[in-house]
This record gives sequence, C-alpha cells and structure tokens, in this order.
Amino acid sequence: MKKKLLITLGSLTAVLTIGLIFAGNYFYGEGIKRGTEVELHQEASAVNIEAADEDQALVEEANEWFDDRETEKIDMTSYDDLNLTAQYIDHDSANHRAVILAHGFRSTGDDMGKLAKLYYDEGFDILLPDARGHGKSEGDYIGYGWHDRFDYLNWIDLLIDDYDAEEIILHGNSMGAATVLMTSGEVLPEEVKGIIADSGYSTVKDELAHQLEHLYGLPAFPLLDVTSVITKIRAGYMLGEASAVEQVQNNTLPLFIIHGEDDDLVPTDMAHEIYDAAGGEKELWIVPDAGHTKAFDNVTGEYQERVGAFVDEVINKNR
Repeated sequence: MKKKLLITLGSLTAVLTIGLIFAGNYFYGEGIKRGTEVELHQEASAVNIEAADEDQALVEEANEWFDDRETEKIDMTSYDDLNLTAQYIDHDSANHRAVILAHGFRSTGDDMGKLAKLYYDEGFDILLPDARGHGKSEGDYIGYGWHDRFDYLNWIDLLIDDYDAEEIILHGNSMGAATVLMTSGEVLPEEVKGIIADSGYSTVKDELAHQLEHLYGLPAFPLLDVTSVITKIRAGYMLGEASAVEQVQNNTLPLFIIHGEDDDLVPTDMAHEIYDAAGGEKELWIVPDAGHTKAFDNVTGEYQERVGAFVDEVINKNR
C-alpha cells in the first residue's frame, strides 16, 4: 500500500513538473521570446478620454514631421556580439545636444517618432534605437531593459565619441521607460544630464505577475518562478533581478516620471514605487484619465510644455 502511494505521488509530481515546464515555456514564448504575435501586454482601451482638437492636431503634426524626415541608419555591436540598429536625425544647428528615445515592448524606434519633433524643436539630435530582439536589431529574446541597459551605455558612448554630443537626455516609454530607469543605476558619463520615464514598470517579474492576473486570472507562483528559470537558461537573466526600483536607488541625475492615472497595463502604483525609491532630484506627474503611454496623445500640449521645461532646466543648470 505504501509503495503504491509513493508511486502515485511520484507520478503526480512528475505530471505537475512536466506541466509547469510546459507552461513556463509557453509564457517564455509569449513574454520573452522574440516575436510579433502575443497576448500579453494588450491594454483594454487605447485612449481613455477624447483628446482636445488642438492636442489631436499636435499629434498629427508630430507624426507627419517624423514621417517626412530622412534618417541615418547606425549600427552598433553589443557587448554580447549582437548587431543593434538605430535611426539618427541630425539637427541643423551645432548644439551638441542629443536625446535617445527608447521604445516599448514589441515595437520599434519608429513608434517613438511622435516625440522626435518635440526634441528637434529644442535643438536636439535624435537617436531612435531598435532594442535587442526588436525591429532591425538582432537578438532572439526581449531584455525588458535589463540587458538593454548595457546597450544604452554603448549608445551613449557612440553619441559622445562619433557625434560630439555634450548634453544627452534619455527618454523612454513603457519597456523603454524601464530601460532608461535601469540605465540610471549604472555609472554614466557626465554628458548625460537627465532622464524621462513614461509608464515604466518596477520589476519585470512584478509586471508579468500583473499580466498573469489581469489577463489570465493566474497566480504568479509557481508559473513565473518556472518561467524565470527558463529565462535564465535561454536568455541569461532572472525575471526578479531585472528591477528598475533597485537601479534608480543609485540614480544621481534629475528624473521625470510620467504615468497615466488609468493605466491598465502597468499599474500606476509602480510609478509611486519607483519615485519613492529613486535617488537624485525627481518629479512625478500622474496624468488624469490617461491609459498606458497615452499622456502624450491625450494632453499633447501640456506634455510638450512639461517635458520641455524639464529638459531646459536640466540643460541650463549644468552651464
């Protein structure tokens, strides 16, 4: 009887283990593996309020401006020998200012194009990288900003060494926001003057846990723990170690955190968590009625004014 019970328990354990490994590989494919079709990271509503006519006109103008721009293609080799690609817009003036615009999950540098005009009007050269595992950049997995932070150190160095940048701003949306937040915890050249993070998550594990609950009604344990081990094996990092909260504790630069009040994708509480943890001068703007990364679309004029004021302040204070 005891032997039969042990055999039964062993069989159940084996079935459970196989099931968890299968589920972990499934969620790795959904959330980490490079690809274009994915259920994770879909927000219920694109825009939570109807933007005013003048804001809609500003968004349309910004998009048309970027569509009409000719961009230079730049390639860079990452620390782990991936070929990474970016678009570069050179400003007519010689202000030696540059911004790196970091895009979100499963998108490309083009998706940050609507912000390019804002910075061009401020006299900035503009760099729009395709993150590893995205667009024209190589890589078979998504780093969620964790490995990307090392790529951004290289992009920063490239702007300084090859394009004579003397004043650099980092600005990211969603995964791009997490990327610049994670980059903020590294030792940065003095040319980097400030960081803007729009709709960033606290840690990759917490964000994916939110997605499991929000979309599937599933608990994080043990699925994410198994997925994390698979991610370590296949992509080289654990989900829990990819933390914007830990990184911003080492930040010394002015930081502007933007987040939508009605963000269903990345909970607004994460913005408060990041803000509370961050070192250096910091500012938090919670945008009423805005969904995920929708502040620019909903209140475009105010967004441009606030970002412009932040950029002017951090640039001028260093002169």
